[in-house]
Amino acid sequence: MNLEEYLKHIINDSNLYRALPEVLNSFEKKSIRKNELFVASGTICEYFCYIENGVLQHSIQVGLEEKTTYLALKNSCTVALKSFLNQTVSRKNVKALTDCSLWVISVDKFKYLLENNTAFFMFYHKLIENQIFRIDDYRIDLLTLSPEERYQKLLKNDPQLLQRIPLHYLASFLGISTRHMSRIRKNVK
Repeated sequence: MNLEEYLKHIINDSNLYRALPEVLNSFEKKSIRKNELFVASGTICEYFCYIENGVLQHSIQVGLEEKTTYLALKNSCTVALKSFLNQTVSRKNVKALTDCSLWVISVDKFKYLLENNTAFFMFYHKLIENQIFRIDDYRIDLLTLSPEERYQKLLKNDPQLLQRIPLHYLASFLGISTRHMSRIRKNVK
């Protein structure tokens, strides 16, 4: 799915599609290599992005351990939102786990479109709404599902992650130790 198709999919209102050329012209192509930081903790997030290809990992450092807080996949958008919108330093890293092809937009263009382009405003509103739903589901899953059930849900919903993402990132994301994750993988097929 390209950026235009993604915007149309999220907006889902053909009456707003005529405003999309302005939105599309505000994004620019950016590539980042595996292990390169899109956002470094302690710096300001410069861009909001659509991931055309690749995986971006959101993580925080807790003592000597890196904790994965989110995995942003192909055909999705991601950003260190608070840092981006408020132009304050980020508390997290956003790193490429694979080579990535991104479409990025600066904060000035982003805010301009929010105020002046109905299609972009609708896109952003629905995107944030969907993310809140996902965060809510994720938090409930952490409290109500066993580690095995969380792994099985990941296997069912995002099987491609198991081939593309190193085990320790997935374990951290699921709130499971790497050792326990290895045992679960042996027992669940």
